[in-house]
Amino acid sequence: MKAVQVSRFGGPEVLEYVDLPEPNPASGQVLVEMKAIGVNFRDVTMRANKFPADLMGRSVPDTPFVLGSEGAGIVSKIGCGVTEVSVGDRVAFFYPEGASYAEKVVVPSWRLVPVPTDMDLEVSAAALLQGLTAHLLAHSTYPIQPDDYVLVHAAAGGVGSLLTQIAKWSGAYVIGTVSTATKARFAQDLGADDVIIYTEHDFAEEVARITHGSGVNVVYDAIGLATFEKSLASLGRRGYLVMYGSASGPVSEVNASIFTRRSMYLTRASLLDYTETRSELLARSEEIFEWIKSGRLRLSIYDRIPLRDAALAHRELENRITTGKVLLIP
Repeated sequence: MKAVQVSRFGGPEVLEYVDLPEPNPASGQVLVEMKAIGVNFRDVTMRANKFPADLMGRSVPDTPFVLGSEGAGIVSKIGCGVTEVSVGDRVAFFYPEGASYAEKVVVPSWRLVPVPTDMDLEVSAAALLQGLTAHLLAHSTYPIQPDDYVLVHAAAGGVGSLLTQIAKWSGAYVIGTVSTATKARFAQDLGADDVIIYTEHDFAEEVARITHGSGVNVVYDAIGLATFEKSLASLGRRGYLVMYGSASGPVSEVNASIFTRRSMYLTRASLLDYTETRSELLARSEEIFEWIKSGRLRLSIYDRIPLRDAALAHRELENRITTGKVLLIP
């Protein structure tokens, strides 16, 4: 089978389109014939070995290794003891060790989510990981309330664009940050009340102006080191800084006394902790899929790129030109 592997750590050029043996599912596992593969910024940082371990302690594998942790396809083979799915089922998945940049992928059966018959597999691949993330952030980590002030970093990105919509229909006043005027228009079209182009303005100063100095109830931050201090400065009393990524680098040291200034809270949300049982995984997934099918949640697929050209997808993410999801198509 064909796959894309990291031959050595470095830039997009280290991604190689290679032939690998087809994997066989062990007990409790399923072989999925991939139809669409999601690309995430975590893939970029793993390829470059930018951070030796993520915030959950998972180390980057030794090279060569196959990237990817999400996608959608058709069940082609099942291992012993599998009861959740059958051969021929349409499924999507998120699995950190999934090695999904390949034509066929082995996944634990309990991590597979059935895709509705009236939903395109590409849509499910684009929706699952980032939709689940937006769902847990807005409904569990900090449940957004009517009239809340909400700051969403990267509001035109995969998770940010979904969070913006969920926060808006939850009754919040939504402030987004983006890097360009094009992305600002995109975020406004999704419902953001104010959009700050952070390359032109100090977002903490703008938040203070917009909120008349009171600050926001919650900041959703996947950027990490570059935004951490100003995200804290943007919070109001008893405000929550919810971190769910570290695109600019992890925050390694935090002085706890800083949170006493306004009785602030800091948390780092992990999707694995909010989908640790199959029932919770399915409940969140079903709600996300229903929102998309009904038109309530608008999903943006920025680009569909052949698997062999995975390097192009990485360049798009690194150059910060995307609005929405990038998919690889085997």
